[in-house]
Amino acid sequence: MIPEERVGIIGWGSYIPRWRLPLSEIVRTWGFNPKEPEELNVAEKSVAGIDEDAITMGWEAAVNALRRARIDPRKIGAVWFGTESKPYAVKPSATIIAEALGIAPETMATDLEFACRAASEALRISIGAVASGLINYALVIGSDTAQANPGDVLEFTASSAATALITGPREESAAYFEASATFVTDTPDFWRRDHSRYPLHGEAFTGEPAYFKHIVGAVKLLMEKTGLKPEDFDYAIFHQPNGTFPLRVARMLGIPKEKVIPGLVTPFIGNSYNSSALIGLSRVLDKAKPGQRILLAPFGSGAGSDAYSIIVTDRIMEKQELAPTVDDYIVRKALIDYALYAKYRRLINRIR
Repeated sequence: MIPEERVGIIGWGSYIPRWRLPLSEIVRTWGFNPKEPEELNVAEKSVAGIDEDAITMGWEAAVNALRRARIDPRKIGAVWFGTESKPYAVKPSATIIAEALGIAPETMATDLEFACRAASEALRISIGAVASGLINYALVIGSDTAQANPGDVLEFTASSAATALITGPREESAAYFEASATFVTDTPDFWRRDHSRYPLHGEAFTGEPAYFKHIVGAVKLLMEKTGLKPEDFDYAIFHQPNGTFPLRVARMLGIPKEKVIPGLVTPFIGNSYNSSALIGLSRVLDKAKPGQRILLAPFGSGAGSDAYSIIVTDRIMEKQELAPTVDDYIVRKALIDYALYAKYRRLINRIR
């Protein structure tokens, strides 16, 4: 048995803010081509409220994961928080969530950073920690209030959401890890320098050299490692910077779109960065059946991708109704205009 096979997902949960900004509002405000949202295959994006941030959303998602895990929070030996929009430049977010959930003080806790892949890196670390016997359970959170310079094309998709996974022993899991692989290089497609409020991006690097190269590389490494083929997977979930890239990378890998669409959330809420791929996994786990195999491939700029093969177990059925589903949050929405969006995300500074 390889290390991954000893570990599974005990509980999962997501959170999406109620507020939604139609992309037509961004077109109207900045004068973009009205067809731009259609080309991205995104209709609207979720916006964190004025009293929400990556920590509060991460806490909401973690509560949902605990409902499905049905374990004493004090048994969680690590809380790892992946984000690129943490509220404090110097102060961990993981400790706040650990304290609020009653997990602290006897636990490891830290924040991780690798653009949109930080939570996936935390997931790989949790697999190693649980498989080694160092801890019994780990809480992994991916949460972002994604940032974009007003008027930049990134503003179309940069959104807010969170997903949490509790990993633990395979025999308690709703789905266990069959294998995993990682593919990383130094590819400067997206970055934010110190003291800069908004990130920059090299558009020429975004697609082929970054997103597609790394996801394809990671998935091919996974398939070489396991002997699996595209037809062996029932679902395929990729990082979702927009609604078109996941379908395109699926074609490159020989995976039909019917296996991608069930986990494709970005068309409804935008790109939630560290929650982007994991919320797709969360949505699939909400409806998956025992024995099904899931391909998960998150990506982070800079750049790197992980690939996981995940097998659904019989325990999935008893856990699915214990917390709100991703679709519950998708339909729970209220539309706002650009002015409220600017207020909620503090794009405008008040003069006192």
